[in-house]
Amino acid sequence: MKIKTGLLLTAYCLLVVFCGCGYTIHGKSSLPFDSIQIGNIENLTVEPKLQDKLHRALTEEFLKQGINVYPESAFKLSGRIYKFELRILSQKYDVATEYEVIIEGDFRIVDSSGNIKDFEKIGSPFIVSFQSSDLLEDVLSSKELASERAVKDMAMQIVSLVIYQ
Repeated sequence: MKIKTGLLLTAYCLLVVFCGCGYTIHGKSSLPFDSIQIGNIENLTVEPKLQDKLHRALTEEFLKQGINVYPESAFKLSGRIYKFELRILSQKYDVATEYEVIIEGDFRIVDSSGNIKDFEKIGSPFIVSFQSSDLLEDVLSSKELASERAVKDMAMQIVSLVIYQ
């Protein structure tokens, strides 16, 4: 009897914790749309190929979330990247040794009815940093990898905003 009561009490407590934590499970049927078109992504920064990297990352992230990417979809996402910075986080002997990659942009989704939803100042929700060595080639390759991570994080943020807001 005590074991049964204890199990019921434990199950009830777990139910309250999981239902009250703010997380919900969204199935594919609860998504606002099943396909999207990724339109023009403008790169207003001096960093080359950011728009291509973001387009690729958005496609991958939408597919991970179960949303197909079609050029003729009724929902269209477009945007512009206006900020790409390398901020120095630390230095040693007056030489930068650690950098942070900062990326920001504005995005817009237009639905099948022509309703527009704007998302402004979207960036990577995480701090993306890298350390450099003395060789310039190593700094440039590390910067490239860090910018890829920042773009993927930005794509993840955009997709979550589009789907869940």
